Amino acid sequence: RPGPAPTSLGSGFFIDQRGTIVTNHHVIEGAEEITVRTSDGRDLRADIIGSDEPTDIAVLRVRGGGNFRYVTFDDASHVRVGDWVVAVGNPFGLDGTATAGIVSALGRRDAGSSSYVDYMQIDAPINRGNSGGPTFDLSGNVIGVNSAIFSPTGGNVGIGFAIPANTARSIVAQIQSAGRVTRGWIGVSIQGLDEDIARSLGLDGPRGALVASVVPDGPAARGGIQQGDVILSFDGADIADGRELTQRVGATSVGQSSRVVVLRDLTTEQLVELHL
Repeated sequence: RPGPAPTSLGSGFFIDQRGTIVTNHHVIEGAEEITVRTSDGRDLRADIIGSDEPTDIAVLRVRGGGNFRYVTFDDASHVRVGDWVVAVGNPFGLDGTATAGIVSALGRRDAGSSSYVDYMQIDAPINRGNSGGPTFDLSGNVIGVNSAIFSPTGGNVGIGFAIPANTARSIVAQIQSAGRVTRGWIGVSIQGLDEDIARSLGLDGPRGALVASVVPDGPAARGGIQQGDVILSFDGADIADGRELTQRVGATSVGQSSRVVVLRDLTTEQLVELHL
């Protein structure tokens, strides 16, 4: 005899008065039916506009629209470690819960599996059910989207992670306009650089992205990038490591031309133009 259908519980927030909602991809992944409960107790059906697993962002739309109160993304560029934050969500089904804390760290790269998100760490208590809810600054602007917690016990230990608003806003805009997210691709695999490898390549320290292999007939191959090149900059921005290259390439529109500076044969820097 079949049991009850599995359910997933999470949080989200309106970003316009028509009923567009931002939440996490993992909250709605595989959903056949989505019910949104608003802060005033209404249950509304919603549909998925689009979702992006690599950044864990999803966008929904309430059926039939309406006139909803909404919040606004901030670009989060002003956020500093130590700033106060308020996280709002639905922990363990306790809807409308607000918790307070501070920004504990910025630019966390080891908080999840995504190569496209440098997470904001917060100590405002978040638990299961908070996923997809907003992280506010004290002016009421959304500076992050609650995404994950670090918890050896399964409960809150004061280490939570939010997707920064500038990342989330860019992904949401793409989903709203196209229903999905497309990312640039140059067709290389990258090897990490340590001090010894960097010195052997003629660099003063570990910086840039070392090309381990080139995909035949990919943008990099067509542009002349070779195995052993070190990519030092992409479209005028210095590249610190392979992760930064992945993020900058991924943020580039498909079909766009990009200018890349590579170090080749220890001393020669060459400018390469790629068509993604």
